[in-house]
Amino acid sequence: MVQRLRYIIILMFVAMHFGMNAQQAPMFTNYSNSYATVNPGFGGLSEGVNVMGIFRDQWTGFQDVNGNKIAPQTLLFSGDMPVRALRGGLSLGIMKDKIEFENNVNVNIGYSYHLDLGPGILGIGLSFAMVNRSVDFGQFYPTNSNDPIIPKGEQSSMLIDGNFGLFWQIPETFYVGFSVTNLFESKGKELIGTASSSASFIGDRTLYFMAGYQYQFSNPLYVLMPSLCLMSDIASTQINVGAKLQYNEKFWFGLNYRYQESVAAMVGIKIKDVQISYSYDINTLGIAVQGSHEVCVSYLFKMDLDKSPRIYRSIRYL
Repeated sequence: MVQRLRYIIILMFVAMHFGMNAQQAPMFTNYSNSYATVNPGFGGLSEGVNVMGIFRDQWTGFQDVNGNKIAPQTLLFSGDMPVRALRGGLSLGIMKDKIEFENNVNVNIGYSYHLDLGPGILGIGLSFAMVNRSVDFGQFYPTNSNDPIIPKGEQSSMLIDGNFGLFWQIPETFYVGFSVTNLFESKGKELIGTASSSASFIGDRTLYFMAGYQYQFSNPLYVLMPSLCLMSDIASTQINVGAKLQYNEKFWFGLNYRYQESVAAMVGIKIKDVQISYSYDINTLGIAVQGSHEVCVSYLFKMDLDKSPRIYRSIRYL
């Protein structure tokens, strides 16, 4: 199975005349913690500076036939804060995504304009995105080593693109958002220096839809927080449905179902303004790969924003 998967990956690169897109953008089990990265409209919708780091080790220990570690690993750092003078908020995200011999480093700098809309606040956001995408083709072993279609050595390219997002929330009650990343699907340099080839790195446009709700039980110590996140690059769609049960704003546990891929258990604890979350994904793909670990640590630095009576907490910081 491992060898078959390796050949499938190689064939993806052989089909170069269609251009080269990366694998589908990574999705975290703690996806509600990463909204500011995929939806610039979310930036600053909190009562202070939110900083957060997530590490995801997918299919832990997965190796190819040569013993090379090819399990996908993703590391994300992000931060966002409200800026009253700008009538909105700012966000910054830095993500490193590695799968087999491909590496992507993504940097997003965003601004969100906040607009009072009905009982809630609408964030309208734009972000500037830079993606450095690289693949070491020297690590692949095709059947025909002299195949001119497959590039030689390590190839890399810097892509410049943009993201757009809308995020509307009723504080401590409900939120819904829509966003598009890699909006322009920018194209990088050609991978093969021949006139007959147009193979190149291409930004993968991805659509996101997210929604969540907070249900307050009669006992105020308990809060149920169901959530939904859909991600699609048109060629494929990933659906996540989950829920967390929070106790006394300090502890929580939950479950997440990723359609036709995994079921995850989540636990977390809040110590003052520091939140620590852990999740483990149980693979349901039907192939012999192990589960996935994910750790998230976030910190909220509260600010005196002299807000209107509609004081609220960050929906992400729960």
